[in-house]
Amino acid sequence: MYSKRQQLVGDLSDLIRSGRLAHGERLPGENQLAEQYQVSRGTVRSALSELQQLELISTQAGVGSFVTFDGVQLDQRIGWARALADAGAPVTTQLLGIETVEDRALEEEFGEKTYVAVRRLRREHDRGVSLETATVPATGLLADLPETGLRDGSLTKTLEAAGRISVGGDQWISTERLDAGDAELLGRSVGELFLRAERTSVDVEGRLVERVVSLLDPDRFQFHLTFGHR
Repeated sequence: MYSKRQQLVGDLSDLIRSGRLAHGERLPGENQLAEQYQVSRGTVRSALSELQQLELISTQAGVGSFVTFDGVQLDQRIGWARALADAGAPVTTQLLGIETVEDRALEEEFGEKTYVAVRRLRREHDRGVSLETATVPATGLLADLPETGLRDGSLTKTLEAAGRISVGGDQWISTERLDAGDAELLGRSVGELFLRAERTSVDVEGRLVERVVSLLDPDRFQFHLTFGHR
Protein backbone atom coordinates (compact mmCIF):
# COMPACT_ATOMS: atom_id res chain seq x y z
CA MET A 1 0.00 0.00 0.00
CA TYR A 2 1.42 3.36 -1.07
CA SER A 3 1.36 6.33 1.28
CA LYS A 4 0.18 9.70 0.01
CA ARG A 5 3.79 10.84 0.07
CA GLN A 6 4.88 7.93 -2.17
CA GLN A 7 1.98 8.70 -4.53
CA LEU A 8 3.09 12.33 -4.76
CA VAL A 9 6.69 11.33 -5.49
CA GLY A 10 5.53 8.84 -8.11
CA ASP A 11 3.16 11.24 -9.86
CA LEU A 12 5.72 14.06 -10.06
CA SER A 13 8.41 11.63 -11.24
CA ASP A 14 6.12 10.47 -14.04
CA LEU A 15 5.36 14.07 -15.06
CA ILE A 16 9.06 14.90 -15.28
CA ARG A 17 10.27 11.70 -16.95
CA SER A 18 7.45 11.72 -19.52
CA GLY A 19 8.26 15.28 -20.54
CA ARG A 20 4.83 16.57 -19.58
CA LEU A 21 6.68 18.85 -17.17
CA ALA A 22 9.32 20.50 -19.33
CA HIS A 23 12.92 21.15 -18.32
CA GLY A 24 13.10 24.44 -16.43
CA GLU A 25 9.35 24.56 -15.80
CA ARG A 26 8.32 25.37 -12.24
CA LEU A 27 6.55 22.74 -10.17
CA PRO A 28 3.16 23.53 -8.63
CA GLY A 29 3.51 25.38 -5.32
CA GLU A 30 3.58 23.62 -1.93
CA ASN A 31 0.11 24.84 -1.02
CA GLN A 32 -1.35 23.66 -4.31
CA LEU A 33 0.22 20.19 -4.00
CA ALA A 34 -0.82 19.89 -0.34
CA GLU A 35 -4.42 20.69 -1.24
CA GLN A 36 -4.45 18.44 -4.31
CA TYR A 37 -3.11 15.39 -2.44
CA GLN A 38 -4.75 16.21 0.90
CA VAL A 39 -1.44 16.15 2.77
CA SER A 40 0.50 18.55 4.99
CA ARG A 41 3.09 20.95 3.61
CA GLY A 42 5.66 18.93 5.53
CA THR A 43 4.74 15.88 3.42
CA VAL A 44 5.11 17.95 0.25
CA ARG A 45 8.54 19.23 1.33
CA SER A 46 9.68 15.68 2.12
CA ALA A 47 8.52 14.47 -1.31
CA LEU A 48 10.32 17.35 -3.05
CA SER A 49 13.46 16.55 -1.06
CA GLU A 50 13.38 12.98 -2.41
CA LEU A 51 12.93 14.24 -5.99
CA GLN A 52 15.94 16.48 -5.49
CA GLN A 53 18.00 13.51 -4.25
CA LEU A 54 16.92 11.61 -7.38
CA GLU A 55 18.20 14.60 -9.40
CA LEU A 56 14.78 15.08 -10.99
CA ILE A 57 14.40 18.63 -9.69
CA SER A 58 16.72 21.36 -8.49
CA THR A 59 16.28 24.12 -5.96
CA GLN A 60 18.16 27.33 -5.23
CA ALA A 61 21.76 26.36 -4.60
CA GLY A 62 24.12 27.57 -1.94
CA VAL A 63 21.70 27.80 0.97
CA GLY A 64 22.38 26.13 4.29
CA SER A 65 21.91 26.53 8.01
CA PHE A 66 23.55 25.26 11.16
CA VAL A 67 23.13 25.49 14.92
CA THR A 68 25.62 27.16 17.22
CA PHE A 69 26.06 26.93 21.00
CA ASP A 70 27.70 30.03 22.45
CA GLY A 71 28.86 30.83 18.93
CA VAL A 72 30.47 27.43 18.30
CA GLN A 73 29.03 25.51 15.34
CA LEU A 74 27.50 22.13 16.23
CA ASP A 75 27.91 19.28 13.73
CA GLN A 76 24.49 17.61 13.70
CA ARG A 77 25.86 14.67 11.71
CA ILE A 78 27.77 13.34 14.74
CA GLY A 79 25.05 14.12 17.28
CA TRP A 80 24.80 17.07 19.62
CA ALA A 81 26.17 15.24 22.68
CA ARG A 82 29.51 14.61 20.96
CA ALA A 83 29.44 17.99 19.19
CA LEU A 84 28.97 19.80 22.49
CA ALA A 85 31.75 17.76 24.09
CA ASP A 86 34.09 18.45 21.16
CA ALA A 87 33.29 22.15 21.54
CA GLY A 88 34.34 22.00 25.20
CA ALA A 89 30.89 22.91 26.50
CA PRO A 90 30.26 21.67 30.09
CA VAL A 91 26.90 20.21 29.08
CA THR A 92 25.62 16.83 30.31
CA THR A 93 22.93 14.75 28.62
CA GLN A 94 20.25 12.86 30.57
CA LEU A 95 18.13 10.22 28.87
CA LEU A 96 14.57 10.76 30.09
CA GLY A 97 13.02 7.76 28.39
CA ILE A 98 12.52 5.61 25.29
CA GLU A 99 9.03 4.45 24.36
CA THR A 100 7.01 3.12 21.45
CA VAL A 101 4.50 5.66 20.15
CA GLU A 102 2.11 6.34 17.27
CA ASP A 103 2.40 9.58 15.32
CA ARG A 104 -0.33 10.38 12.80
CA ALA A 105 1.59 13.20 11.15
CA LEU A 106 4.60 10.96 10.52
CA GLU A 107 2.37 8.07 9.44
CA GLU A 108 0.73 10.32 6.85
CA GLU A 109 4.08 11.56 5.63
CA PHE A 110 6.10 8.34 5.60
CA GLY A 111 3.54 5.52 5.75
CA GLU A 112 4.86 3.80 8.88
CA LYS A 113 2.42 3.41 11.75
CA THR A 114 4.64 2.81 14.79
CA TYR A 115 7.59 4.87 16.01
CA VAL A 116 10.03 5.07 18.90
CA ALA A 117 10.45 8.34 20.80
CA VAL A 118 13.74 9.12 22.56
CA ARG A 119 13.58 12.03 25.01
CA ARG A 120 16.70 13.75 26.32
CA LEU A 121 17.51 16.70 28.57
CA ARG A 122 20.74 18.67 28.35
CA ARG A 123 22.00 20.62 31.36
CA GLU A 124 24.82 22.99 32.14
CA HIS A 125 25.59 23.25 35.85
CA ASP A 126 22.17 21.83 36.80
CA ARG A 127 20.35 24.34 34.59
CA GLY A 128 18.51 22.95 31.56
CA VAL A 129 19.57 24.37 28.20
CA SER A 130 17.68 22.03 25.85
CA LEU A 131 14.90 19.45 25.84
CA GLU A 132 14.76 17.13 22.86
CA THR A 133 12.42 14.46 21.52
CA ALA A 134 13.73 12.35 18.63
CA THR A 135 11.21 10.11 16.86
CA VAL A 136 12.46 7.24 14.70
CA PRO A 137 10.62 4.45 12.82
CA ALA A 138 9.98 1.31 14.89
CA THR A 139 11.42 -1.04 12.29
CA GLY A 140 14.25 -3.58 12.41
CA LEU A 141 16.69 -3.01 15.25
CA LEU A 142 14.98 0.25 16.14
CA ALA A 143 11.77 -1.52 17.19
CA ASP A 144 13.61 -2.99 20.20
CA LEU A 145 15.05 0.30 21.46
CA PRO A 146 12.75 0.53 24.52
CA GLU A 147 14.32 -2.77 25.71
CA THR A 148 17.86 -2.61 24.30
CA GLY A 149 18.60 1.10 24.69
CA LEU A 150 20.92 3.22 22.55
CA ARG A 151 24.20 1.92 21.18
CA ASP A 152 27.00 3.48 23.28
CA GLY A 153 24.41 5.96 24.51
CA SER A 154 24.26 7.54 21.03
CA LEU A 155 21.17 7.77 18.84
CA THR A 156 23.37 8.64 15.86
CA LYS A 157 25.33 5.37 16.23
CA THR A 158 22.09 3.46 16.79
CA LEU A 159 20.58 4.79 13.56
CA GLU A 160 23.76 3.98 11.61
CA ALA A 161 23.72 0.41 12.96
CA ALA A 162 20.10 0.10 11.81
CA GLY A 163 21.03 1.25 8.31
CA ARG A 164 19.25 4.61 8.56
CA ILE A 165 21.77 7.12 7.22
CA SER A 166 20.64 10.69 6.69
CA VAL A 167 21.36 12.32 3.33
CA GLY A 168 19.12 15.36 3.68
CA GLY A 169 15.94 16.83 5.05
CA ASP A 170 14.65 20.12 6.38
CA GLN A 171 14.49 22.17 9.54
CA TRP A 172 11.92 24.64 10.83
CA ILE A 173 12.59 27.21 13.53
CA SER A 174 10.00 28.96 15.68
CA THR A 175 9.51 29.97 19.31
CA GLU A 176 7.46 28.33 22.05
CA ARG A 177 6.62 29.20 25.64
CA LEU A 178 7.41 26.48 28.16
CA ASP A 179 4.48 24.63 29.68
CA ALA A 180 4.53 23.48 33.31
CA GLY A 181 6.02 20.05 32.57
CA ASP A 182 8.84 21.27 30.34
CA ALA A 183 9.60 24.19 32.66
CA GLU A 184 9.99 21.83 35.63
CA LEU A 185 12.38 19.56 33.73
CA LEU A 186 14.48 22.50 32.52
CA GLY A 187 14.43 24.31 35.87
CA ARG A 188 12.89 27.35 34.22
CA SER A 189 9.79 29.51 34.62
CA VAL A 190 6.45 28.55 33.11
CA GLY A 191 5.87 30.65 30.00
CA GLU A 192 9.58 31.35 29.41
CA LEU A 193 10.25 31.74 25.69
CA PHE A 194 12.48 29.09 24.09
CA LEU A 195 13.52 28.42 20.51
CA ARG A 196 11.75 25.45 18.94
CA ALA A 197 13.58 23.52 16.22
CA GLU A 198 11.96 20.73 14.21
CA ARG A 199 14.42 18.80 12.04
CA THR A 200 13.37 15.95 9.75
CA SER A 201 16.07 13.74 8.20
CA VAL A 202 15.57 11.19 5.42
CA ASP A 203 17.78 8.56 3.80
CA VAL A 204 18.64 8.13 0.12
CA GLU A 205 15.36 6.24 -0.46
CA GLY A 206 13.32 9.01 1.12
CA ARG A 207 12.58 6.98 4.26
CA LEU A 208 12.44 8.70 7.61
CA VAL A 209 15.65 8.60 9.61
CA GLU A 210 14.48 10.78 12.49
CA ARG A 211 12.37 13.78 13.36
CA VAL A 212 13.84 15.79 16.22
CA VAL A 213 11.90 18.48 18.06
CA SER A 214 14.11 20.53 20.36
CA LEU A 215 13.38 23.31 22.84
CA LEU A 216 16.53 25.44 23.08
CA ASP A 217 17.67 28.22 25.41
CA PRO A 218 17.82 31.27 23.10
CA ASP A 219 20.62 32.77 25.18
CA ARG A 220 22.87 29.81 24.34
CA PHE A 221 21.71 28.45 20.98
CA GLN A 222 21.53 30.36 17.70
CA PHE A 223 20.70 29.41 14.11
CA HIS A 224 23.00 30.61 11.35
CA LEU A 225 21.95 30.76 7.70
CA THR A 226 24.36 30.95 4.76
CA PHE A 227 23.50 31.58 1.10
CA GLY A 228 25.20 32.22 -2.20
CA HIS A 229 28.95 31.93 -2.71
CA ARG A 230 31.38 33.05 -0.03
